[in-house]
Amino acid sequence: MTSQKPKSPSTPHRPAQGNRDFRNRTKRDGKQSGEQKNLPRSALQQPAGNAAAQPAILLKAGREKSLLRRHPWIFSGAVERVDGAPLSGDTLAVRDAAGNFLAWAAYNASSQITARVWSWREDESIDAEFFRRRIAHALAARRALLTSPASGAGGEGVNTGMRLIHAESDGLPGLIVDQYGDTLVIQIGSAGAECWRDTLADILQQLCNPACIYERSDSDSRALEGLELRNGVLRGILPESVEVIEHGLRFKVDVAAGQKTGFYLDQRDNRALTETLARDKDVLNCFCYTGGFSLYALRGGAKSVLSIDASGDALRIAAQNLANNGMDAAALTRCCEASGAGKAASYPLPQSAGCASNVSRDTARAEWLEADVFQALRKLRDQGRSFDFIILDPPKFAPTAAFAEKAARGYKDINLLAFKLLRPGGLLATYSCSGGISADLFQKIIAGAALDAGVDAQIVHHLHASADHPVLLSFPEGAYLKGLVLRVGL
Repeated sequence: MTSQKPKSPSTPHRPAQGNRDFRNRTKRDGKQSGEQKNLPRSALQQPAGNAAAQPAILLKAGREKSLLRRHPWIFSGAVERVDGAPLSGDTLAVRDAAGNFLAWAAYNASSQITARVWSWREDESIDAEFFRRRIAHALAARRALLTSPASGAGGEGVNTGMRLIHAESDGLPGLIVDQYGDTLVIQIGSAGAECWRDTLADILQQLCNPACIYERSDSDSRALEGLELRNGVLRGILPESVEVIEHGLRFKVDVAAGQKTGFYLDQRDNRALTETLARDKDVLNCFCYTGGFSLYALRGGAKSVLSIDASGDALRIAAQNLANNGMDAAALTRCCEASGAGKAASYPLPQSAGCASNVSRDTARAEWLEADVFQALRKLRDQGRSFDFIILDPPKFAPTAAFAEKAARGYKDINLLAFKLLRPGGLLATYSCSGGISADLFQKIIAGAALDAGVDAQIVHHLHASADHPVLLSFPEGAYLKGLVLRVGL
């Protein structure tokens, strides 16, 4: 093996921009990508009302319909005026044009989403006790999931990773809390949750008693809310190593610099499904991150697994995960002969793992390729490579509908290439975590890719996030993750 590639001074295992965010592949004429240029003026200049009046948000006539259906967002275009002189994060009454109470909501003068609803009850106080009740209810809903035996093929024990609070779907807009063993990671994405940040942390500390609460409020959406990025320990001390056990597999989690809050908890059930589908197959896992789908495929009996990601740091953690799970010698990692598709760098296994370091490269079943996935797929096509099972789990291409058109081209591109790389009768598991791409649109994009590839494909599974990521019926935007498993014709 070649020597381990030294880490770059950049943020650890964040994929290159080409993979991390499709929006950056579509810059033109020097213009910056992002949503800010797409926001209406009213998102930044709220219509002022009577400054001396009781603070409240008054809606335009007829614009209360979504709130009557209990959708928790109030967009700037629905607002007639804002009375009083509220600050972003303040809780205000929301009233219709006739002055009737509709909800209590957190106000934000800097966002296209002017307010996010806390409660529909006029007699409810939005205070520390309110948040304690909401958090306790969310934790109780997860308790059975946390303690139930893992159900994946060959999996035993419990899951130590779980999404404890899923923002609007748990009645806590802008608040995400993920558990990794005795470490909680909190992500705040709204002015309202920001206002109650310390209170929320205190309640989580009291109810969960974690060793550490780490804050990852560093997502792109913070800028759209007019909030500064924040990343660091909020309570306790961050353990030297954070690990999650899922269906009997152990995964290292970098909560400080990994993608999202460190791991993709929403794909838990879909990874377990992958294990049942991978036996005796040559598998290609694209945008593999730290190897979640890859390890499940290997445990499920895949003949080989080629995993591609733009981040060498993520691939190094993936190789460690492989070793830490005591995979047999045939599953030892080896470098991919990239032939120009990417960096032919190796990711050595820790000697402490007890794995033989002199296993023949020909018997190794796991390959890791550091490369831009779009380029790597084209190279594999040109090389005449083919696979029985391909997994596409790309990053968010379209956070909102404003990016849907450009993102659709990206999704079609990678799925078209995947169809061309599949052997007859092969399987494609393809995902989108883009909130701006609906399930119907995603299926149409995949259908178009299959048509252009000249293949017939059947849907054999419709996929979604695991049960700890519930979707409020009145808030379909919560169903951001969608996926399909397709079988191509013979």
